Amino acid sequence: MARIVMKFGGTSVADVERLGHVADRVAAMVNGANGGNEVAVVLSAMAGTTNMLIDLTREMATLHDAREYDSVVSTGEQITIGLLAMALQERGIQARSWMGWQLPIRTDGVHGSARIEDIDGAEIARRMGEGEVAVVAGFQGLSPNRRVTTLGRGGSDTTAVALAAALGADRCDIHTDVDGVFTADPRIVTAARKLDRITYEEMLEMASQGAKVLQTRSVELAMNHRVRVQVLSSFHDAPGTLVVDEDEIVEQAVVSGITYASDEAKVTLLNVSDRPGVAAAIFGPLADANVNVDMIVQSASPDGTSTDMTFTVGRGELPRVEAILAEHRDAIGFKKIITDGEIVKVSVIGVGMRSHAGVAQRMFAALSEKQINIHAISTSEIKISVLISAEYTELAVRSLHSAYGLDAA
Repeated sequence: MARIVMKFGGTSVADVERLGHVADRVAAMVNGANGGNEVAVVLSAMAGTTNMLIDLTREMATLHDAREYDSVVSTGEQITIGLLAMALQERGIQARSWMGWQLPIRTDGVHGSARIEDIDGAEIARRMGEGEVAVVAGFQGLSPNRRVTTLGRGGSDTTAVALAAALGADRCDIHTDVDGVFTADPRIVTAARKLDRITYEEMLEMASQGAKVLQTRSVELAMNHRVRVQVLSSFHDAPGTLVVDEDEIVEQAVVSGITYASDEAKVTLLNVSDRPGVAAAIFGPLADANVNVDMIVQSASPDGTSTDMTFTVGRGELPRVEAILAEHRDAIGFKKIITDGEIVKVSVIGVGMRSHAGVAQRMFAALSEKQINIHAISTSEIKISVLISAEYTELAVRSLHSAYGLDAA
């Protein structure tokens, strides 16, 4: 008997028919081929429900109370967990729904993007041992002052992994609308392959560099607590992709995948005075405003008196960034600001880069062959990212996928 946490997203529970299909999958896991399993299920709200609730809060009050916002937008999951518990009971399976505050799932007090601090899983673990399925609302928790909080984008994935860690689960299955983790976006690269296994580090890089399969915080939790995660389809009965420790993968590919992030914008400050503290003058105010800066490139003038500073931010942050830089123009001392919202970041990711030379050269050669200009470069131990014009996104991703031998046979 294994202890399994199953998570289903909004498209998987979009209506009563799909909830019935989810109930069938949960029942099959409970009954199991080897004598049954202990099962907890984490659900999102029905597809579109959370967005509808967010729109209602904005219609009611533009500058709304964040605590009341969380009270409203957390209600979608209450519907799906109650309905699934009923569907399981109809199939002869003991089941009970749990809101985040009932466990409780304790979070910090940052409403709208709270972080999980602790989960008391003792009671549902006891009930699971007696054969009852725990159906838990994702995306929500309880603040230190006993107010409902929400976890932000991808919060149900985070709930599922955190619950699996708290329960000491054997595996956390993330059921979604894709069959697993692919070597590239199959909508762009028809030759993309589904990976049987991927390391936590690779999955974390993919999630942070544009892949939409798992949310970054959930991967961080899984890596920190060594929770084995499986990404698989809600609609097809087939194995997915296991996200595991590096030592569980016998033969590691040099490159595991190609990702792209299309929500980036480039900012260039021209003729910045080249003096100590200028970088702090630029990035300090942005950090104070909680603006996340990604790639940074600095190029000094031949005489060493000035420098051009280029960096990337989220495209949605661009107006705010321009306003902040204009406000601090005198302190920074730049002559001109140039912005570009029509760029994309393409990344090559793989743990095999640690032990293989020439990975970057192959990337640059492949892009050069297609006459694709590189605006900026950043690297980590298992990742190389380049900034290119958005019009070349599909060409770049396909070319790199082929260059690293990732195309399906």
